[in-house]
Amino acid sequence: MGQRRVSVLLPLPLAGAYDYLVPPELALEPGDFVAAPLGPNEFLGVVWGEASGEVPVARLKAIIDRLDVPPLSQVQRRFVDWVAQYTVSPPGAVLRMAMSVSAALEPKRPILAYRRTDEPPGTMTVTPARRRVLALLADGPPRPMGEIAREAGVGTSVVKGLVALHQLEAVELPPPPSFREPDWRHPGPTLSADQEAAATALRLLLDRPGFAVTLLDGVTGSGKTEVYFEAIAAALAQGKQALVLLPEIALSAEWLARFESRFGVAPAAWHSDLTQAERRVTWRAVAEGVARVVVGARSALFLPYPELGLIVVDEEHDGAFKQEDGVIYHARDMAIVRAQLGQHPVVLSSATPSLESLVNVESGRYRRLGLPDRHAGASLPTIEAIDMRGIRMPATQFLSPPLRQAVADTLAQGEQAMLFLNRRGYAPLTLCRTCGHRLNCPNCSTWLVEHRLAGRLQCHHCGRMERLPLQCPACGAEGSLAACGPGVERLAEEMRALAPAARLAVMASDTIGGPAEAAEIVRSIREHEVDIVIGTQMVAKGHNFPMLTLVGVVDADLGLAGGDLRASERTYQLLHQVAGRAGRAERPGRVLMQTYQPGEAVIAALIAGDRDRFIEAETQSREAACMPPFGRLVALIISGHDVDAVIRTARLLGQKAPRGDGVSVLGQAPAPLSLLRGRHRHRLLLKAPRNVRVQPLVQAWLAQVKVPGSVRVAVDIDPYSFM
Repeated sequence: MGQRRVSVLLPLPLAGAYDYLVPPELALEPGDFVAAPLGPNEFLGVVWGEASGEVPVARLKAIIDRLDVPPLSQVQRRFVDWVAQYTVSPPGAVLRMAMSVSAALEPKRPILAYRRTDEPPGTMTVTPARRRVLALLADGPPRPMGEIAREAGVGTSVVKGLVALHQLEAVELPPPPSFREPDWRHPGPTLSADQEAAATALRLLLDRPGFAVTLLDGVTGSGKTEVYFEAIAAALAQGKQALVLLPEIALSAEWLARFESRFGVAPAAWHSDLTQAERRVTWRAVAEGVARVVVGARSALFLPYPELGLIVVDEEHDGAFKQEDGVIYHARDMAIVRAQLGQHPVVLSSATPSLESLVNVESGRYRRLGLPDRHAGASLPTIEAIDMRGIRMPATQFLSPPLRQAVADTLAQGEQAMLFLNRRGYAPLTLCRTCGHRLNCPNCSTWLVEHRLAGRLQCHHCGRMERLPLQCPACGAEGSLAACGPGVERLAEEMRALAPAARLAVMASDTIGGPAEAAEIVRSIREHEVDIVIGTQMVAKGHNFPMLTLVGVVDADLGLAGGDLRASERTYQLLHQVAGRAGRAERPGRVLMQTYQPGEAVIAALIAGDRDRFIEAETQSREAACMPPFGRLVALIISGHDVDAVIRTARLLGQKAPRGDGVSVLGQAPAPLSLLRGRHRHRLLLKAPRNVRVQPLVQAWLAQVKVPGSVRVAVDIDPYSFM
């Protein structure tokens, strides 16, 4: 019988797994992590199954070694294959997301500790410092050098000296558990009748093994988090791991505090602000089943869970769950797939569920649990529109007289106010009053945003930064550059002039350095060290500020421009969420929305508190146009540094586009954001009925066109962004 062969998937954007010989001394199984050669280099990969047999044995290379890491489970391997097939991506590119921390595959580093030996002291001089060290270790366990020095009140040189004199010897200790296990028996808060009914329904789901999707649909402040905590407790009681996906992990301080209060310990966190050492420890703890609950951003979905039994997607409607680079996927949708493959429940939680989820509820695919009332008797805020069409204001002011007066009244009552504007920086546009030149980003087809506090101009797409010039770069006029339009910094400037004694805080992604800084600013607002909060969409999600009673939306129409498929839905969700920050305790809340379109369906629905009417109209509009979730869309984004090569490739793809059976292709055309990070971009959009499998169509389409190496074609199944 010949030497055994297996296929190994490498975390590279290759067509699939490669065949390798298995050395006789290695007993390999599917899922094992291995080191394997590829060309002159060595890569880490995963045994994917038996060899394909397509390559002659004489041409095969042998696997180098097996790594001492828990294997990647069959469910996770099937998930990698499924995501690759669905997103039309190379399986190795998806595997790379599951193997994102190569250092975690290295052997664990033992802890070096020291204990006393039986060696007689001989002629050694026993100094007071040495005596303290020897007494400390007389009858105790081995200790690390730093701990010995600290407890004995000596320098590490004293400990090293005793080692050299053979009075102490080094021993290796296994590293301690990286995460404590949450206590699911720990009592939680008293739930309302509605909360208890929903929690009971979720517990019953955990008691019955199998896949199920539940939409937890509750108004802002209804206590959805405490309800799904009960599902997490049920999963832990069964010895399962649980995953909670949050859209803004940097703003999770309140969530983490509530989790620790409920379960006695903090969960394992997974997000981009972790250090490499933290990522290594966390990845390994997940793979070994030590991390029982993980809270993270969308990439946490690809961690190697061996015993996953529950997924919760909080704020399931949020667009931040869509990954736009590399492998393009929607974490909410992939979480549902992961749960189906693992045959366990998934909970989608939101005060403003996505239209996709609501349609799935109507069709019977998902179950809905409703929480119609705020917790502890708090009432929903009143929402009013300020019709800006009849108000004349100076060009340098952006807060209307009614909103200014409302802020003043709120502060006079000792309460807090929030001003919401989804624009970072000081001003979104800087232009020359002499020649009309606009300061653009040379790498992107977008304007540079002024950040006056930092003294710079910045592109929010590629990150380019430069100083604000003293003269116009086009005509040379000095002192002619003017900031146009407001950002949150400009609102803060206006509020300081209006209420100089008020304590202000600005919350935006470029003013908050990470989770620790976010936690501190949230704490200061909660403890009323801040009077006025001014922020972007970061302030809209999940915060509970008891003294915040007024929310002012400075430009309620901002998200409605651009013709985006989901513009109305996203605007409704965002404004509803930010409005929900007001009046979450015993003090009633009030929301004022400045708008030039008070009759727009989104604004009218918010004022009337009639979500159902808005959803019904949005559903009918999408269904009539055969748009998602009633139809399928696939975007092809063609990009490259050579604009002519991009255009040629886009034209060829347009000529070969599939047609017929309800399938149509729009484009090719320059993308609205036609230059991004120095790459020229064109787009095509395939539209198909819901029952059409679009992936084979796209694969056959792409196979007809030879794409130059300088051009990249990205496939976006179910696009959320049309830029």
